[in-house]
Amino acid sequence: MNLSEFIINDVPPVDINQPINHIQKSFNQLTYSHIPVEQNGRFIGCISENDTHCLDANKTIEEYLYTIERFFVSPHTNWLDVLEAFAQNASNIMPVLKEDKYIGYYELKDIISLFDQTPFFYEAGAVLIVQKGAKDYSFSEISQIVESNNVKLLGAFITKYDNDLVQITLKISNSGLSEIMQTFRRYSYDVIAGHEEDSYIESLKDRSEYLRKYLNI
Repeated sequence: MNLSEFIINDVPPVDINQPINHIQKSFNQLTYSHIPVEQNGRFIGCISENDTHCLDANKTIEEYLYTIERFFVSPHTNWLDVLEAFAQNASNIMPVLKEDKYIGYYELKDIISLFDQTPFFYEAGAVLIVQKGAKDYSFSEISQIVESNNVKLLGAFITKYDNDLVQITLKISNSGLSEIMQTFRRYSYDVIAGHEEDSYIESLKDRSEYLRKYLNI
């Protein structure tokens, strides 16, 4: 999936010599959690709105370099990895660097919208949640179990990791769910839930829509 069309470049990096009050004014006009920062034309990281409002407005960014958070992705980073980078850095803006040069940024709501376009959401099917030890599960094994029952695997991702147990949510074509559940049990997977209908997917869609509305506030 090519993300280049989602790169936005209307927020240029601010120079470290800019006074903090200038950054505070910029945040007042934006809805972003961070603003990119550069030094001598080179991207060095981002400064957060929360940090900015705790700093002396008359000083410069350079005097608070310890607040700079260095995170970014490249134009070739997979969209799931981009989404993970957003989560790890609690940001709604993600700088994009090409050959160490800042070329723009991704906005969180644009990347989230890509999830709605995957077969996991739009294809009709059933949802199955299975659980196994973190050292024992295998996505290749999971795929084999599903496909050995002549069912298509439309998507799978880890939805919980707790006490060395992993829960995996699967979206499969809507047939033979009971047989697949039995097969998973034979392979020592705990079946947490199985939904013939798409109520779970609808719940995920509702949460995704709520998040988009929240981001637009």
